[in-house]
Amino acid sequence: MEEFMKYRSPLVSRYASKEMAYNFSDRKKFTTWRRLWLYLAKAEKELGLPITDAQVSEMETHLQDIDFVMAAEKEKMLRHDVMAHLQTFAHCCPTAAPIIHLGATACYVGDNTDLIMLRDGFDILLLKLARVIDRLANFAEKYADLPTLGFTHYQPAQLTTVGKRACLWLQDLVMDLRNLQRAREDLRFRGVKGTTGTQASFLQLFQGDHEKVEELDRKVTEMAEFKKSYLVTGQTYSRKVDIDSLSVLASLGATVHKICTDIRLLANLKEIDEPFVNGQIGSSAMPYKRNPMLAERCCSLARHLMALVSDPLQTAAVQWLERTLDDSANRRISLPESFLTADTILSTLQNITEGLVVYPKMIERNIHRELPFMATEYIIMAMVKAGGNKNDCHEKIQMLSHQAAAVVKQEGGDNDLLHRIKADPYFSPIHGELDSILDLRTITGRAPQQVTRFLSEEVRPVLRPYESYININTKTSASAV
Repeated sequence: MEEFMKYRSPLVSRYASKEMAYNFSDRKKFTTWRRLWLYLAKAEKELGLPITDAQVSEMETHLQDIDFVMAAEKEKMLRHDVMAHLQTFAHCCPTAAPIIHLGATACYVGDNTDLIMLRDGFDILLLKLARVIDRLANFAEKYADLPTLGFTHYQPAQLTTVGKRACLWLQDLVMDLRNLQRAREDLRFRGVKGTTGTQASFLQLFQGDHEKVEELDRKVTEMAEFKKSYLVTGQTYSRKVDIDSLSVLASLGATVHKICTDIRLLANLKEIDEPFVNGQIGSSAMPYKRNPMLAERCCSLARHLMALVSDPLQTAAVQWLERTLDDSANRRISLPESFLTADTILSTLQNITEGLVVYPKMIERNIHRELPFMATEYIIMAMVKAGGNKNDCHEKIQMLSHQAAAVVKQEGGDNDLLHRIKADPYFSPIHGELDSILDLRTITGRAPQQVTRFLSEEVRPVLRPYESYININTKTSASAV
């Protein structure tokens, strides 16, 4: 019951996946610290420092058995988390104790671990984003040629198709996938740089041998599975790296907010619903309701994700000279929360895209309510082909449209624009063509063809590296808001 007596972040207790929650957990963090101390000792031994096989073996044996109670007690006394865990590690590695952390500063384990967590966090998000794109691509393909009202200014405009609209969402998500890939690949390791980034302590350990210091940096970087390390750092890696990482997540948040807002608007029009499981309650007071709660959750969390990017922006701006410590507390919150929030959003969006419900009859009904207005551009073009004057025709159509709109808005009647056009002798040259002009397949233009080409050339190719993952059956389920 004690856990219910203190605040728990809903990102972990309610929303985020186990893998992302673990990625930023104390267990992952502090075992990574120990692994980094091991890498350093191994590399220093290989380069000739007096470190024994027994010391390395002892460290390897105790990578996982962290005494968190001891570490907490030591941190309370020392007021320094790295020293607390260093002493806790040394306690169970008495033989290796003299050489653990040799030549390093606290940021050796702190910053390098953060970079590992960012890299691994991106790997989790990329797989989830690829799966969302795949599900939405299947949706777009299925409804590539289903006509629907297009909207500009949230006013009915020219027709599009359900699949084409989904491609607008997809295009933004594909851009996000590329942005996340770039941010992930751009990450480097801080490496072995010393207190102010000059590597002075390591140069002293290796008695002025610059090549060995560079080789030490390279070896540890490779052990941590990074291709490169930053060539210059202060005490920390540049906090602009955090800006780059959280900026692409904030951009993803903007994409998801837009998509889910569209879904909420379409749900109001009764054209699309998000999945609704048996037994789910839409409203405590109104039993008939099917609220778009998943899309609303995405929008809610996306706002938080977009706001979080301001933290690294302000942090990077105030890092005096080689570093100040006012970054630490902020980064403990902003970095994990950004990835946990993005993770939750993508899991929820996967749930939505795997179960979107389309109502073709309702879409058709909405189209026919507006269809006469939708066809005016095509009627004008047909009249011009029949020898009419475009400006005169536009003026005539506008007058009749306003009359028909008055019937709809002021009298609550049906849209009678077509009857007015058929009754007007001015349009007699095309009276026989009106049925073909109003053919929905004509009015949607090249939308179906655009869907086919876009999916083939832009979407499917970027998913190929993720094919083995996106085809795994990992269907998500809705949970409470």
